[in-house]
Amino acid sequence: MEERRKQLVGRVTSNKMDKTVVVEVERTARHPLYGKVLRRVKKYKAHDEGNECQIGDLILMIESRPLSREKRWRVVEIIERAVIGSA
Repeated sequence: MEERRKQLVGRVTSNKMDKTVVVEVERTARHPLYGKVLRRVKKYKAHDEGNECQIGDLILMIESRPLSREKRWRVVEIIERAVIGSA
């Protein structure tokens, strides 16, 4: 059977909470009147069971049942690790 849950790819912006990460998902949208392509950003809270995600990681998350007041997503996999120590 086909998976019906939504999947999103985003970048981790915060991992200060226990088992929770804040993920920033970017999309493009056209301005309704002027037609200019705009970047739209939305933040989601996702469940990270093993506290594996670091700030800057690119992750895949999947829709799930409500896990808390604001958490409705689960981290499935870390697609790309953040580059550490790029100074």
